[in-house]
Amino acid sequence: MCGGLIVTTSQLTAPAGPGAARRPGRPGIALTVIAALQLMVVLDTTIVNIALPHIQGALEFTTTQLSWVVNAYTLTFGGLLLLGGRAGDILGRRRVFVSGVLLFTFASLLCGIAQEPWQMLAARALQGVGGAIASPTALALITTTFREGPERNRAFGIFAAVSASGAAIGLLAGGMLTEWLDWRWVFYVNLPIGILIAVLAPVFINESERSPGRFDVAGALTSTAGMASLVYGFIRASEDGWSDGLTLGAFAASLVLLTAFVLTERRTRDPITPLRMFADRNRSGTYLIMMSLAAAMFGMFFFIVLFVQNVLDYSPITSGLAFLPVTVAIMTAASLSTRLLPVLGPKPFLTVGAVLTGTGMAWLTLISPDSSYLGGVLGPMLLFGFGMGLVFVTATLTAVSGVAQHESGAASSLLNATQMVGGSLGLSILMTVFGTASREEAERQMPSFLAESTPAQQEAFARTHELPPPWGHQVLAEGIATAFWAGVGLVALAVVTAVLVVRVRKSDLEALSGAAGPGGHAA
Repeated sequence: MCGGLIVTTSQLTAPAGPGAARRPGRPGIALTVIAALQLMVVLDTTIVNIALPHIQGALEFTTTQLSWVVNAYTLTFGGLLLLGGRAGDILGRRRVFVSGVLLFTFASLLCGIAQEPWQMLAARALQGVGGAIASPTALALITTTFREGPERNRAFGIFAAVSASGAAIGLLAGGMLTEWLDWRWVFYVNLPIGILIAVLAPVFINESERSPGRFDVAGALTSTAGMASLVYGFIRASEDGWSDGLTLGAFAASLVLLTAFVLTERRTRDPITPLRMFADRNRSGTYLIMMSLAAAMFGMFFFIVLFVQNVLDYSPITSGLAFLPVTVAIMTAASLSTRLLPVLGPKPFLTVGAVLTGTGMAWLTLISPDSSYLGGVLGPMLLFGFGMGLVFVTATLTAVSGVAQHESGAASSLLNATQMVGGSLGLSILMTVFGTASREEAERQMPSFLAESTPAQQEAFARTHELPPPWGHQVLAEGIATAFWAGVGLVALAVVTAVLVVRVRKSDLEALSGAAGPGGHAA
């Protein structure tokens, strides 16, 4: 998944903190250390995505359970992202940066040695906590390390390039490590990198001055737990139905927790999510658009990885290469929107981007066991990627446009959190539809399977409850195609929001022109 581009672009608007004029003796090494952390966090999603089918086989996840390998990471990452940024302000950014790196590295080790599904999910959640602690401070450290002006702008440009390339690097690295070594190495590779970052950071990066403030722990916990309960409810429904007691209990718990979160944010003095950020219609519309599109994007990547490896029988390396055109499409469209956004405003890019994304998703609903990569996968993915690229930078700059300098970090981080949480929620919704459709298709395939399968195939089915090819391919493809219709619905919400909520205002054009800056550093 290409979520790393959003993480970078939104943070490029973070204000300089105290001590921004200080500089270490070796700024190049300092920037390398900071960029290495961002690269490690950004590529984690794509590098793990390519390995998902192998993780599923080794730890005996069902397809619906497998989605938690993604969700456990994105939920804790997105839910605690704002708290992590606040921790850097209060406790010192370098200290928090190093702590987050060490936690992420330790969690990566736990992922690599996991022997049971629950061990993998717990470790992935811990990885998300580490990323949420370290990632928000990464860019802020640039402002305390490099002087304002050309020096800091060059650092921002390098940081952006590293993050934007993270998705592509993750796809290739995940394929090579999984195919040439073992899926566990997609986690082990973080160990030497993380340890080196933690050792070099205190030597080459200045500590920032601490700011007074309080931690909104209650807000962070209720929001994260509430979204986790909501996601669990959808996934539970896909396996056990909507009338299941735990399904209903999960939805009820989510309602209580998210209500408590809103009440907490209204009353606390230093909220983790300032509700006033939603007062501007363009900003609140952008958050909804990004949540809807991220929901579709996470689901699309998850299911297409399963399709190309399980149905098309691609190797992990070939799978990684198959997704590279999408990354190119995203980066091309992002560059285009960066140049034209100050002239046209956000509405055309948000609208056209959402329409192209929805068209690509609708095209993917035609997928079947007979679909080829060139005939049924590449075209819709390119359309989907180009649409997302138009939205990425536009959403980022709209989210921070008109925000007071001291709140721009919160506004952009909120967009990041919206993307991660929306991705988890969307994947769970698509997984619910997939579970229902695949079960129904399995029932239709069962008579043919019983009549035509070999004794060995029937024995394997009794053990795994998974139909073998070609019956299993039909079940998987039907479930994926039906799930993508739910993705179309999510994108349709983004289109409606872009058309009816977002407006082109002269003040926004002026602010966006300033936000983009010379050379397009915001992109």
